[in-house]
Amino acid sequence: MGRIIAVVNQKGGVGKTTTSINLSASLGVLKKKVLLVDLDPQGNATTGVGVDKGEINTSIYEVLVMRAKIEDTIIKTKSKNLDLLPAYLNLAGVDIELIELERKAKEEGKRLNRVMRLKEELAKVKDNYDYIFIDCPPSLGILTTNALAAADSVLIPVQCEYFALEGIMQLINTIMLAQKKINPNLDIEGVLLTMLTTNTNLGLEVVESIKGFFKERVYDTIIPRLIRLAEAPSHGKPILEYEPRSRGTLAYLNLAKEVIERDGAKEESAR
Repeated sequence: MGRIIAVVNQKGGVGKTTTSINLSASLGVLKKKVLLVDLDPQGNATTGVGVDKGEINTSIYEVLVMRAKIEDTIIKTKSKNLDLLPAYLNLAGVDIELIELERKAKEEGKRLNRVMRLKEELAKVKDNYDYIFIDCPPSLGILTTNALAAADSVLIPVQCEYFALEGIMQLINTIMLAQKKINPNLDIEGVLLTMLTTNTNLGLEVVESIKGFFKERVYDTIIPRLIRLAEAPSHGKPILEYEPRSRGTLAYLNLAKEVIERDGAKEESAR
């Protein structure tokens, strides 16, 4: 059974989509079957793995509003062992559609919970994958709520900058609320430090403060700030295909190994 991990931080520009793409592709190379769910209306994860949004017939939007089957919407990417549930701009209006669907269902005496739509759909394909990653939008609206309801755990990318912890408490509160109201089993998968500039004391100070706050939840792997990492999505490739010898490639492969090791340790302790 696949593990569903939501990559979430309501702050933009912290490396959510970069991490979603590159961690998914790295796990694929390490012989894990992976599904990447693009839940951001900007659809950057979709183009970032080389899928042309103009050639998509159905997307996560149609799946959530019950106009398409999830099995028919998933696309095989060019990357090894990596499938995609794509998104494009129409996803921005999904909250209104879901409210309307919920209202109609109630009138007809049926049950439909707009917060659980993603969970219901991913349950249909969960057994086909080792990992399912959800690339969340930079907000805490209905889409992120759906991701938190569907996920087994959350992976939080945190940028190595002065205001890194600003907003993190809001995110932690949201996760705790999700645990209380919609998903009692939701766990923090890990905290990933991103965009580290190693030649500044500030970056290293931020690393220490985040490790002090999250302790063992912080991954040993730190993602450096690299031009190549920023360039790769515009070429529709994960970093390991765009620049195989890059430090970014090595970092995400190391992160993938850490994710596998941690999950193995969790399984051992659960026995």
